[in-house]
Amino acid sequence: MKKIFLAVMISLMAAAVFAESKESEYYYVSIPLEKIYPHRNGYVVQYRKGINGRAYLYLPLEWFDTAGNKGEYVNLPSGKTWPSLTVYYKEGVFTHCKLYARSHPHETWGNNLLGIDLTGRFEGVEDLKIEF
Repeated sequence: MKKIFLAVMISLMAAAVFAESKESEYYYVSIPLEKIYPHRNGYVVQYRKGINGRAYLYLPLEWFDTAGNKGEYVNLPSGKTWPSLTVYYKEGVFTHCKLYARSHPHETWGNNLLGIDLTGRFEGVEDLKIEF
């Protein structure tokens, strides 16, 4: 009798826990990165698109200025984890991103893009459109 009572109590507690939990309203896409290019206005990240293609995203530096903004830079510890960009959406709309990268020097960091005017690519960026 005690075993049945205990089983019923455990079942009720488990049901209460799962009844209160709900799915997150956020979903995310995580992209392994090929290269990260520092720029005075932000980061240019290069990733694979399809089998042989490459695409670029432009992350304005102002996104990474304060907590709660649109971007967060996460410094990866040494190990085998490869740098990536995780992009978060809420109800299908971009909300924020996290750039996971290793400190310099690491093979994913490219040379500064000096001499190439990319200023316009960072202006007015409000969304990240990932190409697959």
